[in-house]
Amino acid sequence: MDNSLMAALVPVVVICVGFAVYCVADVLRADRTKHLPKWAWLLICLASIPMGGILYLVLGRVPRDR
Repeated sequence: MDNSLMAALVPVVVICVGFAVYCVADVLRADRTKHLPKWAWLLICLASIPMGGILYLVLGRVPRDR
């Protein structure tokens, strides 16, 4: 594989993994989620990176009281 291609892919992979870790941590910290149980959101977030995390943040996340 070309070095320039690797240099372009590494930041994308790091960002995707970081986003998935953030979404999993958010699901685990949440008291409750919308539409699906927490275990289902975890599977969705991990099975479809980054689309699963985006779906969780838009559809499944319950806003926290401040």
